[in-house]
Amino acid sequence: MTTTLTRRTLSELAKELQLEFFLVSYTDLLGGTRAKLVPATKIATVETDGACFAPFASNLGLGPDAHDIAAVPDPEALVTVLPWQPNVGWVASDVYLDGEPFAAAPRVLFKQVLKQCQDLGYDFKTGVEAEFFLLKHQDGDYQLADARDTAVRPCYDQMNLMRQFDFISTIVGYLEQLGWEPYQCDHEDANGQFEINWTYSDALTTADRHVFFKYMVKTLAEQRGLTATFMPKPFSHLTGNGAHLHMSLWHEGRNAFAEPSDEMGLSSLAYEFLGGVLAHGRALSALCNPTVNSYRRLGATMTTSGSTWSPQYISYGGNNRTHMMRIPDAGRFECRLIDGSANLYLAQAGILAAGLEGMAKHFPAGQRLDENMFVRGLEFPNLQPLPTSLLEALQCLEQDDLLMQTLGEQGAKTFLEFKYQEWQKYKAEVTTWERSQYINC
Repeated sequence: MTTTLTRRTLSELAKELQLEFFLVSYTDLLGGTRAKLVPATKIATVETDGACFAPFASNLGLGPDAHDIAAVPDPEALVTVLPWQPNVGWVASDVYLDGEPFAAAPRVLFKQVLKQCQDLGYDFKTGVEAEFFLLKHQDGDYQLADARDTAVRPCYDQMNLMRQFDFISTIVGYLEQLGWEPYQCDHEDANGQFEINWTYSDALTTADRHVFFKYMVKTLAEQRGLTATFMPKPFSHLTGNGAHLHMSLWHEGRNAFAEPSDEMGLSSLAYEFLGGVLAHGRALSALCNPTVNSYRRLGATMTTSGSTWSPQYISYGGNNRTHMMRIPDAGRFECRLIDGSANLYLAQAGILAAGLEGMAKHFPAGQRLDENMFVRGLEFPNLQPLPTSLLEALQCLEQDDLLMQTLGEQGAKTFLEFKYQEWQKYKAEVTTWERSQYINC
């Protein structure tokens, strides 16, 4: 189950829920989940002062000489009881340095953008579609967990789905226990790939849940001798892992993106928000597709199923999955740019900041294209292509004043340093393909 801290201390919740330990958790700039396991008998001090960490040990841009950081449980967050370990409660925390929120910590950074949104009178609500592969490690490499999952077009395949019924149904049952209201799960477009959907919420809760969901899925896979991966493109011939984000703004309990008189059911405010996201699309790629491998997915041209399902241009359409932004229904957008490696705190911070600028400056969304962009994209030369490499995306981010301000001086500097290092390491590697292609030169 999940329960809020409001008006109750962690010590009180420990007694009420029979918890013996708390996982006090925070997320670093590269999306790594860091935690300390704290006995419930000692949680009172942690609730006020935080659990201390040596900051150099995680990716936050602080050196070995820096003061300890403190992960302080967010009093507005939900305590999540581990369904498979019900004497342990997981709680999302904010990072503090010298008694102040550390601005370069992703959750803190996202809360700053959310406050800007709330000061305008709006609540940002989102839901995420988390895709993952289920694999086994065999003969020194990763292979599909189900050797019989070989169909050319396996999407929604009933047999392949039901052979993993124990695993999938266990996750769904746990999500129901947690109160997330899961409503659909399916076999996705790639062999060995699955998706589980749960009900949308406020954007901070969605990000917290995404972090916990990845941890839970990986843990349950390990318990079965398997590996669950959210890697954007584990196999060159198969569709990659997205983390598509559905979004809307709400004002006083009403969806501010909804307008029944519009053809697509969207308000003028929604189109301006969309215009802002599109205007920053190339720079947003660095936050939504933050790894070298991300651009195997984003730039792919073909898979065995016949489609990559990932965008190549900064464009939007109606209920059309070939665009970066889709309008699946009245009153909301789906961003198809985000992949499974994204740090959802950073990705959502960037998207929200871009959308709010679009509203403030009345950005036009431009022309809706009701076309198959996988086939006809080249027919629209005025469309900007999305970056084709991590290097290109990072350069776009550096040139984007809004997103650099959103990350803040410390956050932007640290994120770019880590990511340029990643690119340099990638460039230095000689691949098996290169040896095969050029060994006889």
